[in-house]
Amino acid sequence: MKKVLVMLAPGFEEIETVTVVDILRRAGARVTLAGTEDGTLQGSRGIDLVPDSRLDDVKIDEFDMVVLPGGQPGTSNLQKNEKVKDILIKMNQADKKIAAICAAPVVLQSAGLLESKTLTSHPSVQDELKNVVYSKNRVMVDENIITSRSPGTAMEFSMKLVEILFDTARMETVNKGVMAKL
Repeated sequence: MKKVLVMLAPGFEEIETVTVVDILRRAGARVTLAGTEDGTLQGSRGIDLVPDSRLDDVKIDEFDMVVLPGGQPGTSNLQKNEKVKDILIKMNQADKKIAAICAAPVVLQSAGLLESKTLTSHPSVQDELKNVVYSKNRVMVDENIITSRSPGTAMEFSMKLVEILFDTARMETVNKGVMAKL
């Protein structure tokens, strides 16, 4: 079974978080939503989510992929968290999949993972991404790094994660139920 860690900090972008978790679970992945703080966390639009566990309690070696939703101040909260950076560095060293959407690629930048990578992000953070090849594609894959632009690209991003974790056939099977425009 494929296992995915979705890191959640106060101020997360709700569409990006829930869409990723929903689509990956439909595909059969075991998704753990891990919060940087105890208890219920509030998103950037005031929607509350209860993480499955606290980030400090996860065993990172069990996961095939880690996903960072964007949103503000969620991205800034992830960026300030040393445990988040530590997990990202360990996942990268193990050549595991690392995905970030919207503003969240700046967290990858802070962890030193983007040097010479081709990626995309929300246009509002483009200037913060240094020494990268910037793309305006809605979803971008460069080796083990997967990025996407915004809440409006969350479904495409999620489907790409399914395709990467499993295969195209699994992605197409999931899409028969949700009928996303791919």
